[in-house]
Amino acid sequence: MMKTALLIVDMQAEMQRRLDVGRDCVNPGAGDVLAGLVAACRERGVPVLHVRHRTESGAFHPTSPGFPAMACAEAAPGEAIFVKTTSSAFASTDLEAHLRAEGIARLVITGAVAGYCVNSTTRAAKDLGFDCLVVRDAVIGFDLPTMPARPLFDATMALLDGDFARVLDAGEVMDLL
Repeated sequence: MMKTALLIVDMQAEMQRRLDVGRDCVNPGAGDVLAGLVAACRERGVPVLHVRHRTESGAFHPTSPGFPAMACAEAAPGEAIFVKTTSSAFASTDLEAHLRAEGIARLVITGAVAGYCVNSTTRAAKDLGFDCLVVRDAVIGFDLPTMPARPLFDATMALLDGDFARVLDAGEVMDLL
């Protein structure tokens, strides 16, 4: 059986703030879905990996209130945390080396934001030869100034499902763990 890890991308306090102020989004309950996945993975011995976005200023600066993990994405002792400065979790971290060293071949990808870091991380993972599952209901999508959240999210999921990953809901993924 292929060794699998849960990868949580950018589920940080800034995302919760955006939800709390009512920003147009898809899956405002993704944190609850993710919490269930995290618990199931830990119970089954599936590694849980955390990715955090860091910037030199603004909401994702390490001293900003937006930087810490959301409650659903707090790392347990011993779980790897990768702090990135790029959209993809692979471009500015040693995530790939970690996965290879641990023999992990399949990623269950969750987090924020669908059209940005989840998208680029999934595509990079596939390009590097990893099997990818994206958990549709554990991914948050936000709007753009020129596009509502729903069509952007749906297009992103369709593109990922077309060539880069299998896009499934959490219940389907649980059956594969």
